[in-house]
Amino acid sequence: MKPTEILFYALTAITLLSASFVVTARNPIHSVLALIMTFFCLSGHYILLNAQFLAAVNIIVYAGAIMVLFLFVIMFLNLKTDDEESKTTMTKLAAVVVGGVLLVVMVAVLRVGTAATYNPSSYSSKVGLVENLGIVLYKDYLLPFELASILLLVAMVGAVMLGRREPGDRHY
Repeated sequence: MKPTEILFYALTAITLLSASFVVTARNPIHSVLALIMTFFCLSGHYILLNAQFLAAVNIIVYAGAIMVLFLFVIMFLNLKTDDEESKTTMTKLAAVVVGGVLLVVMVAVLRVGTAATYNPSSYSSKVGLVENLGIVLYKDYLLPFELASILLLVAMVGAVMLGRREPGDRHY
């Protein structure tokens, strides 16, 4: 086996283990930490696919910002441990029914869907690089990109204006 195949299978095993731990962990903080590990492993998969920009965005946005937000919310909520006795039979039955419906939908989609084909002769090694993303973004999608930047600028100015206090206002 090639080293990239070994790395792929190792990342896949770690991703599946940590993702299953996210679902089965009783402590919510352990679950969030396992989700962070899952995001890092998925970023490794992006790097193997030569999509460095997606890997960096995944680490910065998801593993960095959103998971820190999840940890703060969980810590501030001070969740008590949930005992198995507190779950009613109706809740367990609803979970089984929803899981079964999702399984049936997934099997139906897999039976109808077709797999994408891969042509090695037309593969470009520069597909996932930031350079190509920048060219497409600033060439083909310049107007939507600029409109989004103006929208974000207006939102930031609005947030500052709403949060600013007048000199005579006293808020206690």
